[in-house]
Amino acid sequence: MENSLIITAYFIYLPLMLVLTYFVADTLFKNGQVFMMDIFRGRLEIALATNRLFKVGFYLLSLGVGLFILKISPQTLYNTQNLIEVLSYKTGGFSIYLGGMLFLNLYLLFRGKKKTRQNTSVTTQN
Repeated sequence: MENSLIITAYFIYLPLMLVLTYFVADTLFKNGQVFMMDIFRGRLEIALATNRLFKVGFYLLSLGVGLFILKISPQTLYNTQNLIEVLSYKTGGFSIYLGGMLFLNLYLLFRGKKKTRQNTSVTTQN
């Protein structure tokens, strides 16, 4: 019984983790492209390349964390209620991580935009 509940938990958690990661990455980097174009002053090639690198890094970190927290102890999983609670805990923790990564990326994008604006104003003043 324990083993089948753990396998069931894995079959629920892994696709959920993958879908959440894909959704957040797709949303973030589709919209991040606008910021990258502004930061790199319309230079499309470098903006797209940087955005793709951010996306790959995001996937690597997110999938790494998602797999890192995958382990489920047989002692914590002895009925369906515990299965739901363990999955909620893992999915909630992973969602909080993804939210943190989202805000970190936004912070970096706004910081890059601010730096570009400062550099532009310094250049025009000289």
